[in-house]
Amino acid sequence: MRVPKRDVAERPFIVIWEATQACPLACLHCRASARPNRDRGELDTDEAVRLMAQVAEFGRPAPLFVITGGDPFQRPDLETLVRRGTELGLPVSVSPSGTPTLTAAALAGLHRAGARAVSLSLDAAEASGHDGFRGVPGVYDLTVRAWREAVETGLKVQINTTVTRDNVLDLPRIAAQVRDRGAMLWSVFFLVPTGRGRALHSLDAAETEDVLNALYDLGENVPVKTTEAHHFRRVCLQRAVLAPRGEDPVRALGLGPLYRRLRQELDELALTDRPRRPRRPPLRVSAGNGFVFVSHRGDVHPSGFLPVPAGNVRDRSLVDLYRTSELFTGLRDPHRLQGRCGACEFRAVCGGSRARAFATTGDVYAEEPACAYRPGSFGRREELAAVLAGAAPTGA
Repeated sequence: MRVPKRDVAERPFIVIWEATQACPLACLHCRASARPNRDRGELDTDEAVRLMAQVAEFGRPAPLFVITGGDPFQRPDLETLVRRGTELGLPVSVSPSGTPTLTAAALAGLHRAGARAVSLSLDAAEASGHDGFRGVPGVYDLTVRAWREAVETGLKVQINTTVTRDNVLDLPRIAAQVRDRGAMLWSVFFLVPTGRGRALHSLDAAETEDVLNALYDLGENVPVKTTEAHHFRRVCLQRAVLAPRGEDPVRALGLGPLYRRLRQELDELALTDRPRRPRRPPLRVSAGNGFVFVSHRGDVHPSGFLPVPAGNVRDRSLVDLYRTSELFTGLRDPHRLQGRCGACEFRAVCGGSRARAFATTGDVYAEEPACAYRPGSFGRREELAAVLAGAAPTGA
């Protein structure tokens, strides 16, 4: 388990800015329900620079700053914004869509302006599945080409995959592509029913548990993290306790047929054999707790999947909103968690997805509906305490 070096009550580890909602794709899961044209109410260039200056006010080293969308390339000032953010001392990354604007020249321009990394989405192992998910033919080929060109340009690449019941069996083959093509990180997003994603089929709690354990299994061959599945931290702690004892996770954790199927394919793809890299421990960052999202209109949210604003940067400083707003301070208090999350011995390291709790119940403090764990059922408290004692501070 990794924890940020700086106090997340004072400064976020990462700031995500939705530069625009304009995007030519029609992705089935889109949080933003993206639109063809830009919103006239977007932060303009000067306002965006003031936002980045506020991010810099959190102190050095600065939080990670990610420009997302929609498709950020729909903004003609994107390179200017990357350059200004870099000049302010921010480590800037960009999350573009797989569209014809994602060219080698555009990627090179981002790199010259100072961008450190790009994140690209890959939601199926083959073109038919990915293009169907994204709603436009040819997106898979554009994405794979951009992946290669970004690496050749010198940009780091993160691959994002949104997992649903429709593509869950593609995960091993996507992981193999991440291994073979090279990426600094594979981020597996667990669907939150918001935006267009309400129409998709989420995994249930037992299936989620199976997938999280399968992701743990490939962690020494593929650098993997989860988004909106904070109980991956709990799974990693459990597996760290079980490994020295030689206990079978299927039996000890009650894993099901989906885990066994995924594990079999991971084995066949040589994703679980000889370790190729140190395991990447999960980072203790979550909505409002090291993480902040700013919308295209300047509204400040704990997460892009949690559409509850604490205020707007046009009216109040991002630093002030993050540090003092009732919404953000409440989300940093594990004692406010309810149901199984409130009773769980892992609540301080997990806390559940507040976005999913809100999307399904309307209450940001409700229990995590995609978690199957029963508080107290794992036991082994002394071993867990020893593992937790080894958690190392890291990051910005």
